[in-house]
Amino acid sequence: MTDAQRLAQALNPLTKMPQFSYTKARAAARSEPAVNWPATKARNEDFNPEVDGCESFVMADGTLCEWVPGQQRYAAR
Repeated sequence: MTDAQRLAQALNPLTKMPQFSYTKARAAARSEPAVNWPATKARNEDFNPEVDGCESFVMADGTLCEWVPGQQRYAAR
């Protein structure tokens, strides 16, 4: 859970920036070595930024750094 919490803490300040987008979230997540990219890609296979807003990221320990659209932030789950 600490991996997902650490990523959420890194991404949430970015969500408050006026130019925030899913591409900026993805770029920031790339600096986190604990992201399981094959699992993240599989989870977001049908991702549509127009509808979904931002992707969620699967961590190596199996936890999730999930985009919460109603709150416009990331949460560790």
